[in-house]
Amino acid sequence: MWIKSSYSGTNGGDCVEVAARENSVYVRDSKAVDDGAPVLRTDRAQWAAFVTLVSAV
Repeated sequence: MWIKSSYSGTNGGDCVEVAARENSVYVRDSKAVDDGAPVLRTDRAQWAAFVTLVSAV
């Protein structure tokens, strides 16, 4: 299940979605889903480190 970021725009722009699985986290640009845009895949530890880093900014 994809979850849209609470910081994404409400009028259809700047939409980032995340899907967490058992061993991986997937990130995509929801505006480009229909265009076959790539999906970023990372492991949970790397995702947690990223979230910690950007939360501190």
